[in-house]
Order: sequence, then C-alpha cells, then structure tokens
Amino acid sequence: MGSLNIFYEFALLLAAAGMLGFVAHWLKQPLIVAFIAVGILVGPAGLKWVSIGSEIDLLAKTGIALLLFTVGLKLDLNVIRTMGPVSLATGLGQVTFTSVIGYLLCLAMGFSHLASLYVAVALTFSSTIIIVKLLSDKREIDSLHGRIAIGFLIVQDLVVVLVMIALTAFGASTGVHWVQGISLVVVKGIGLLVAVGLLMRYVLPSLYHHAARSAELLTTLAIGWAVAMAAIGDWLGFSKEVGAFLAGVSLAGLPHREALGSRLIGLRDFLLLFFFVDLGAHLKLSLLGSQLMPSLALSLFVLVGNPLIVIIIMGWMGYRKRTGFLAGLTVAQISEFSLMLGALGKELGHISGEVLGLITLVGLITITLSTYLILYSHPLYDWLAPFLSWSEKKNPFREVELETTTEPSRGFDSIVFGMGRFGNHLSHELTERGQRVLGVDFDPDVVHRLRESGHSVVYGDAEDPEFASTLPLSHARWVVSSVPQVSVNLALLHALSRYGYSGSVAATAHHERDAATLRNAGVHLILLPFADAAKEAIDQLSEPERTEPHGQP
Repeated sequence: MGSLNIFYEFALLLAAAGMLGFVAHWLKQPLIVAFIAVGILVGPAGLKWVSIGSEIDLLAKTGIALLLFTVGLKLDLNVIRTMGPVSLATGLGQVTFTSVIGYLLCLAMGFSHLASLYVAVALTFSSTIIIVKLLSDKREIDSLHGRIAIGFLIVQDLVVVLVMIALTAFGASTGVHWVQGISLVVVKGIGLLVAVGLLMRYVLPSLYHHAARSAELLTTLAIGWAVAMAAIGDWLGFSKEVGAFLAGVSLAGLPHREALGSRLIGLRDFLLLFFFVDLGAHLKLSLLGSQLMPSLALSLFVLVGNPLIVIIIMGWMGYRKRTGFLAGLTVAQISEFSLMLGALGKELGHISGEVLGLITLVGLITITLSTYLILYSHPLYDWLAPFLSWSEKKNPFREVELETTTEPSRGFDSIVFGMGRFGNHLSHELTERGQRVLGVDFDPDVVHRLRESGHSVVYGDAEDPEFASTLPLSHARWVVSSVPQVSVNLALLHALSRYGYSGSVAATAHHERDAATLRNAGVHLILLPFADAAKEAIDQLSEPERTEPHGQP
C-alpha cells in the first residue's frame, strides 16, 4: 500500500503542476514561478497533499545533473580558456562585494556578528540551476553574456563548498581544521581534474565512438556518466553541479555532442520540474515571522547591488555595458545553496529560526523577481541603457577583439546573422554564387571554428542595438537573418534603420503569423525554410516516376 500511495501522490503532484503550469503559460508567466508555487501549495507549508520527499529529491538531483551536463557539452577547452579570466574576476568580485556589504547591512539592522556572517554569505550565491534553465529557455546559453554567467556561477559553486567547510568548523573548534579542510578540497579538485583529463585523452573518445552505433546506448551511457560524475563530485566534497558540469565538458570535444544534447532536453526539462517543486515545498514559510522589512531591504540589495558590481567589473575588463548588464542580471537572486546554508547554521545552533526565515523570504522574493528580470532582460536594457554609459570604456577592447574580422577593410555583398545550420547553408550557397559574405554569430565557439576554416565571420548579437554600427553596411546589398525569433529580427531591423542601412533585408520565420509581422515591419524577403523545403519536396515528388534511383543513370 505504501508504494501505491506514493504513486497516487506522484500523480497528484504532476496533475497540479500541469494545471498550474497551463494557467501560468496562459497568463504569460514564467513556468519556474508556477512550479515553485506548486511545491508551496501541495507541500508541508500548504495543503499537505503530498508528503513524499526522497523520491522527489532523487528526481530533482537527476534533473540538476542533466542540466549542468548539457551546459558542459556546449563548452570546449578553448571557450573555457577565453571566458576563464572574466568569469573568475566577476565571480570572486561579486562574492567579495556582496559578503562584505551584506555583513555590514545586517550589523546595521541589529543582527549579531555570527548571524550577519551567515546572512551575508547566503546573499552571495546565485542559483546555477535556475539561471541555466532560464538562459536555455531563451536560447542564450551560447551568447557571450550567457557563457560568462555560467563561468562565474561555477566559480560561485566552488566557493560555496569552501565557505560551508569553514563555517561548519567555525563553531566546532578554533584550530586549523578549516584550513586543513579547504586544503584537502583543493587537492581533491586537482586530482579530479587530472583524472577527467586522462579519461578525455585515452578512454572517452573510443568508448563513445563505439557506443554511437546505437543511439539508445549512446544516450544511456551519457546519462550514466552525467549522474556518476555528479555523485563523484558530491562525494569528494564538491557540489553535484560541478561534477555534472565536468562530465559534460569531458564530452564537449566529441562529434556526438549535438545529438546528445538534443536527445536529453526533454528528459532534462521534465526532471527539473521536481527541483522547482521540491524547492517550493521546502520553503519554511512558518519561520518568516516579523522579518518582512529586513527581507525587503536585503532583497533590494541583491536585486540591485549584485548586478551592479558585475556591470562595473565587466566594464573595467573591456566589455560593453549591454553584455555586463545581461550577465549581471543573472546574479540578482540567492540560491538553493543559501537555504541549505541557513538550515546548516540553525542545525549547528549558530543562528535562530527567525534568521533562517529571513534567508527564506529573501530567497522567495529574489528568485521570483529575478526570473522576470531575466526573461525581460532585453526590453529592460533598452529602457536603462542611457543610464549605464558610465560603466563602459570608450574602447570596449575585449568585445572589439571578437568583432574584428580577418579582413576589416573588405566590402561584403551580404551579411548573414546566425551561422547555425540554416545560416551556414545560406552563406555557403551565396559564396558559391560569387558573393562576398560576412557571417555574424553570438556563439564565440562558432566564430572561432568558422574563422579557423577560412570564413569571414565576426562575433555579434542581432539584438544589440549598437552592434550594427560596427558592420560594413555601406556596400552590403542584403542583410539576412537566419534567426526565427520575431523579436530578434525586429530589433535588428530597427538597428539597421538607425544606422542608415539602405539595402534589402531578409528574415526567417517559422510561422505565417510571424512572417506577416515582419512584412508589416518592412522586411523585403521572408524566408520560410520549412515551407520552402516542403514545396521543393512536393515538386520533386510530382515529377514523372523514375525508373532508377535518383543520381543513377
């Protein structure tokens, strides 16, 4: 009967998530907020309909492992070397700023030194899982700001491990135990990296080459590797996120990574549902008490102060204000680690239930509001851009380096935005017909790879209102967008008009309603790849019956 009751509760949970998720989608609200609300509603803090814990926790942890694994799949060592310095600087800079200022704010509000320390550290860390999910949904994981954000979130995950070791030992003894603990973690980390490097060099390529003969085996092996590395990372004293991320990075150089990533998306998103539900169910709303005003003050600090320090650091390092702003928004919340840290402090007797309630309420406020900030980051930037000019150097040299072509003085007949499969084919066909083509993509890895193969390509974001000014528009007869998002194409069209482009614009759409919107906005040619491919296929199928296979005499 026990297992049957668990199944009933599981069915009830999925039904509640489906219904509330449908309502949220209909109201154009983020699904993440809806799923956290489901956890609050049906869990211990709400109607108490669902009591299962370990089963949901297991599914949630598996979803986390697959999420960070798919992120690691998209990164190779070249990208890590490129993004490493800015990720390290912003990660450590934000951690230092938030912990120091947060500690002083808590002292000013009357908290004890130890409670202030716990709250300040809790404010420091952002949710890797939530941010990666939002960036994935917005298809911005491969953008420059997305890669930088993932980098400093991983840095935060490593820092939180060291902080939790130190705080655990802080009340237990006054010896050198915390130093020994941190030293041991560093040694373990070096050993883990060496072991993964050896596997990448001598074992994994051959293993996955043979496994690729069966798509099912390849997928199963990848999931097993992701979860196993997450477990190893956790066992060694790191987080599951770090282990799963390393598992993905270890396979990023394989030719099967795109197929693996696409196969895991559906399973990943389903399992992540349980992470957000579990997060909502474990929010201890009963501990909130009289912490409303302090929580509002600290939430405002997290929502404004954390992004601000990232913007300042990235501007100083030579990035544009837009990149700094979009990356900075990803740290405008506290994480599940913060709630775990608060629970640990209460268990050790370092803080009271009221302080834990304060951390919980700050988490609820910042997670909810930052979700909206990230989802609407581009319109928000357009509104705030005039007030951010102080954060950008006159020469944002790091982005200029990415945007510099191999032949800067050369004129181009066509400029193609989006060098994925469709954009790459368009560029190739135009080149074959004698046109000079400049490619633009916001994935630094794609830019590097295409440059290495001899293509003229620059890094750039079609939604960046200032990027069009850096392009050789005067000689281009066509600007072509292979990106199907209407908002991206409208932003590009506006930027081209702003900088006096007088040629023609072609834009891609997957639906006729999107095509109509683009036509009304002034796009000269609408590319409908699915519809065009279907028409071409019908034309070939309607030809007289062949007696021999196509291509044979």
